[in-house]
Amino acid sequence: MINKKIIENQILQAVEMVKKTNPMVGSITNSVTINLVANAQLAVGGAAAMVYLPDEGEFLARASGATYINVGTLLPIYEETLPRTAKALYEAEKPWVLDPVAVGIGELRTKLLMQFKEYKPSVIKGNASEIIALAGLWNLEGGIEESKVRGVDSTDAVSSARTAAVALAKCTGGAVFVSGETDLITDGSLVAFSHGGSHFFEKITGAGCSLGGVVAVYLSAASPFIAALTAAAVYNLAGKRAEDKVEGPGHFQSQFLDELYKATAEEIAYNKFEIEEE
Repeated sequence: MINKKIIENQILQAVEMVKKTNPMVGSITNSVTINLVANAQLAVGGAAAMVYLPDEGEFLARASGATYINVGTLLPIYEETLPRTAKALYEAEKPWVLDPVAVGIGELRTKLLMQFKEYKPSVIKGNASEIIALAGLWNLEGGIEESKVRGVDSTDAVSSARTAAVALAKCTGGAVFVSGETDLITDGSLVAFSHGGSHFFEKITGAGCSLGGVVAVYLSAASPFIAALTAAAVYNLAGKRAEDKVEGPGHFQSQFLDELYKATAEEIAYNKFEIEEE
């Protein structure tokens, strides 16, 4: 039987630990969204370190509490940087988050994502189409390599990615976060659904990327499943509160960062979610 109270306490502890220790998190992320990723990480209590060179990626892999790797807007140097960083993370047994942005588009992105299977990301965060396509690329149950990815947008419902998400989680031994109107988080045994958020997330650049960066912040202080669920909770809470105070996406982005910063551990832990066994 699932004890939801225990999970809420673990979320609370993760938030408190991050605010207390200010963990440094390394990120190699989408060049379009670096600023929002870093600001969101700072707002929840982390310390942001953004890099793109191979040796710096390897250094942060070993020195950071956790690392975030996002394959959006790839630069040629990432063909060297990303595998070296992921390998260093795996060898050092350090946790990391993979964001398979636009999986299935381009030879380099496909090559990199195939390599990452070997390095066992602790959390995979993507929209439904990306999760289905990645499972397909890795030849896992529920995957369709030709999934309907449209750039960074999903054309699949979150519920349709459940089988693929569970299969990916079992493959890596970590957790998978399927973002959408209702977020789905699984460790292969448990499946959680987190509620809240805002329609303005779709109207700003970097909502998803910054979410991945925040997962990495909490990953420095909690298990993959709890880290992903905590990030979902704070985003859904802050998104809803920000939307209630603004009229458009410009003000939403700044208000959202304020709400991330103001959210207390108790408010985050008790944001609405359900959990069930797979």
